[in-house]
Amino acid sequence: MNERRAAKRQRVFKAGTIEFDGSGVDCTIRNVSPIGAALDVASPIGIPHEITLNIASSHERQNCRIVWRKEKRIGVVFAH
Repeated sequence: MNERRAAKRQRVFKAGTIEFDGSGVDCTIRNVSPIGAALDVASPIGIPHEITLNIASSHERQNCRIVWRKEKRIGVVFAH
């Protein structure tokens, strides 16, 4: 299998919140790299294209753009 990612991702299991339009959706961060992450969600329906990812354990907030969606997982790239 060919690796298509621009940067290697590290597997993690961290709690997070996807924030948009004054509301939040709980998520689990499954892997992360310097440029993006994969997030598990109950459902990607209703989550807009641009979000803020709040990582609870590190008190970090990251503006993101969704680049792919699957049944219960979304991939994001960090906005710079």
